[in-house]
Amino acid sequence: MTAIFEKPTDNERQHLKALFVKGRLDGQPMTKILVDGWAAINIMPYAVYRKLGRGDQDLTKTDMMLKDFEGNVSPVKGAIFAELTIGSKTLPTTFFVISGKGAYNLLFWRDWIHANCCIPSTMHQCLDQWVGDKIEIVQGDSSYVVASAEADTYERTRCISGEIWEKDFLKVADYEILPIQAVCSDEEF
Repeated sequence: MTAIFEKPTDNERQHLKALFVKGRLDGQPMTKILVDGWAAINIMPYAVYRKLGRGDQDLTKTDMMLKDFEGNVSPVKGAIFAELTIGSKTLPTTFFVISGKGAYNLLFWRDWIHANCCIPSTMHQCLDQWVGDKIEIVQGDSSYVVASAEADTYERTRCISGEIWEKDFLKVADYEILPIQAVCSDEEF
């Protein structure tokens, strides 16, 4: 079976949104599910785990250690097995519970994407998945948008990949890219 994506218009592709979807975890509604093909494991923050009504006694112990974005290593609190439903498809899924917080309730990795036979598209803001011999398109969760200092900045940021510049200096202001600034700092990266 063949799946075909339509070519998006310039306005539809000029965004840098991550792909979030909605689903159900063990029958309970779940929002802010981040589909990330680069993640190493399926992750669930501990705060979400507790909201599901589970305690430490429900965790399967593990010796896994994770490195965060700053390079700090910390142990995983444990692992849980749950029935995850995205669209009309339910798949048994293992999540590693972490102490940290994220801009997501659940994070999927490559293994889930491949096991689920799906194709995530951040550009199209959807997840195409095979259900038997049919393709189901799960639309991205547009109700969740990552906040920025200026509310409209995220929507009007231009993609710089695919652009050609002949200058020997890339000026981020030309592309409406805001410099990154550490929290509680006056220094820009």
